[in-house]
Amino acid sequence: MLEFTLCSMLTILPDYLIRRYVQGKRIGHEITLFSVWYELRWGITLCAILTISLITVIFYFHPATKQSTLIFRTLSVIPETAGRVDEVNVANGQRVAEGDVLFTMDNARQTSAVAAAEQKVLEIDAQVSLAEANLATAEAQIAQIEAQLEEAERELARTQELTDRGSSAVSQRDLDRQTARVQSQEAALEAAISNRAGAAANLDVVLPAQRASAAAALEQAQVELDKTIITAGVDGVLEQFGLASGDYLAMLRPAGIIIPDDVAEGRLHAGFDQVNAKVIKPGMLGEVACVSNPYEIIPVIVVDVQDVIAAGQLRPTDQLIDLTDRARPGSLTVIVEALYPGGLDGLIRGSKCITNLYTNNHDKVASGEVTGARAVALHAVDAMGVVHAIILRFQALMLPVQNLVLTGH
Repeated sequence: MLEFTLCSMLTILPDYLIRRYVQGKRIGHEITLFSVWYELRWGITLCAILTISLITVIFYFHPATKQSTLIFRTLSVIPETAGRVDEVNVANGQRVAEGDVLFTMDNARQTSAVAAAEQKVLEIDAQVSLAEANLATAEAQIAQIEAQLEEAERELARTQELTDRGSSAVSQRDLDRQTARVQSQEAALEAAISNRAGAAANLDVVLPAQRASAAAALEQAQVELDKTIITAGVDGVLEQFGLASGDYLAMLRPAGIIIPDDVAEGRLHAGFDQVNAKVIKPGMLGEVACVSNPYEIIPVIVVDVQDVIAAGQLRPTDQLIDLTDRARPGSLTVIVEALYPGGLDGLIRGSKCITNLYTNNHDKVASGEVTGARAVALHAVDAMGVVHAIILRFQALMLPVQNLVLTGH
């Protein structure tokens, strides 16, 4: 309507004035309600063409959208194990800090598993003590057998010496008995050395491996026990939380939602038409009017333009994609921030907003980079941004009426 009013002042109004005061045609006679089109056909036609052209230029070089929102993220409170709720420590709407215990689940099974794992570790520690004693016993046996072998070898050497001298004090039977005794002690020494090796291997290899396995089992059991204590992962506000003691929770079923504080405050995501992709650039200035704060116009600046359009994303399936199934063209996602610090602080997160962006060619024209007709055209494009700014202010004024009256709420 505003564009049509402006264009009519340059077309319909001059046409009417010429016909009325130059050609002398009178309202109610030559110019009537039924002859308006014929009498003012040139003005009406030019007004329509100029209005359409003006609207196209304004919305192309100064894009606008109603699809902009102060987006925030949420974190689901999901237990990692199924079970029955034992104790609830917080209430819905309560502010929580990272690490605060939200609720605990019945942990009888996990506690029993931890106790069994601890007992297994103690049992292996006792086996280590026993293995150390066995190793000490094997060392003592070796020392004893070595002493006995040394004595037997001395006896054999003496008997052999007497035999070699032809003494009648010893017989061949004594020599054979001493030889058999030495051989028996040597075999016993080998067996004792083998026993010591086995005891050492049990102490140095087997038992440490068993203890490491038992310690790992204990750690796993402790992890499962810790899963029964559900804590807040971030600072924020707990919402949609209605648990009570005795409730049963299955895995992947959220118990509530935490709205964290570290949610990229002051960033607004807007979806613009794809046709504006060549115009919207980081650094563009704009204005925002939000439903939650309708009478305030907030200056913003474009900080990022998403380089992909969500409608074109592909997820492999067992069927070929038919592009005719994707009727929606998708929008260009643009991220804007308040031009001045704290500009968006008063808005409620999730607010629906109207966002206008304005093309600025002033520096290009002032630097002399463009001249002539092109400079005039760019200057005219910048001037048209005022019209869009006026429209945004009318929309801001009408937001309460549209939402409270015209929509029937």
